[in-house]
Amino acid sequence: MTLMKQTTLAIAAAALVAASASVSAQQGVTKTEILIGSIQDLSGPIAALGKQTRNGMQLRVDEINEQGGINGRKLKLIAEDNGYDPKKAVLAAQKLVNQDKVFLVAGHMGTAQNNAAMPIQFEKNVINFLPVTAAREMYEPFHKLKFSFAATYFDQMRAGLPVIMKQKNYAKPCIIYQDDEFGLEVARGAEDALKSMGKGFTEKTTYKRGATDFSSQVARMKSAGCDLVVMGTILRETIGTMGEARKTGFSPDFFGSSAVYNDLVHKLGGKVVDGLYGMHTTAQPYADTTDEKIRFWSAKYRTKFSEDPTVFSAYGYAIIDNFSVAARAAGPNLTVDSFVKALETNKIPADMFGSPALQFKPNMRLGNDQSRMSQIQNGRWTSVSGYLVVPPLAK
Repeated sequence: MTLMKQTTLAIAAAALVAASASVSAQQGVTKTEILIGSIQDLSGPIAALGKQTRNGMQLRVDEINEQGGINGRKLKLIAEDNGYDPKKAVLAAQKLVNQDKVFLVAGHMGTAQNNAAMPIQFEKNVINFLPVTAAREMYEPFHKLKFSFAATYFDQMRAGLPVIMKQKNYAKPCIIYQDDEFGLEVARGAEDALKSMGKGFTEKTTYKRGATDFSSQVARMKSAGCDLVVMGTILRETIGTMGEARKTGFSPDFFGSSAVYNDLVHKLGGKVVDGLYGMHTTAQPYADTTDEKIRFWSAKYRTKFSEDPTVFSAYGYAIIDNFSVAARAAGPNLTVDSFVKALETNKIPADMFGSPALQFKPNMRLGNDQSRMSQIQNGRWTSVSGYLVVPPLAK
């Protein structure tokens, strides 16, 4: 064999090795496994919600693996705790991205926490997939690696607040909200909604993340004569604010974003929270529903985790299910690019929980902008509207 032929063969062999290495070099993907990271509050003020989300994700992971995986690969879920603290979210993202080397981060809970973690992920080409927050930052400004499923807090307020204002003819709407990115999104959407009606808030008050005493905020709103209180709150802050209001004889209506829409609000709050309105997309999966699919799923969840599922369990389950749809469409050679292309070119069908279908595009990273309204009636969430149209921005 001539030296030239030997050289040519060597170059060809090197190219094949390089091509093979390129395929196998996709972080988080091996011949037999796909690593999925998730960051939840497992020890902080909304740990109950974080654990439910993780459980829902794990249930769907186990189902997929029992059915043979995705294109021959089993899924492995690695969940880290952020304690609902952005600083801890950074540490969790660093571990998942640099040490565990996950393919993507799915279902990360918390607005400020996602904002802190995303730059770390993006530096290593790791997708932020369907975070459990409805903030606009989850898809704006545009980034190739951002994918959000939830109608935003901003648009939830703009869709729902005008409806309830017109129905009840409130004269003095007020707001209490968490003093961070999450609360500000609720407040900005509500302000835009009121502005479109030629109105504004009679009183605005805030609280710090993790607060437990809302007496001063409630006193301010009571003194202002508020007849509707918009809630930029989550779990215990919702219950705490409404409990303080009832205790002091303050009885406005209360209206919140999807962050108040979970069964723990009425399980823990009891009669105190009856009448609360909340926006949402995914419906609370009550075990006694007439829907046979939900009843079967609830029983399976209860058997595995010894507790009833919640809407956050449904979020987690649907997030992994949506991942599986896109990952299958991406084909056997799963890479970030093939996964992104699959999301951009395939519509993800509506799930069994009543959430709308998800549709992403090359220039659009919000999969759904629809939300609806429910109210706690006799200790459970009851739908009081269909999906509402998001109006144009106020001028």
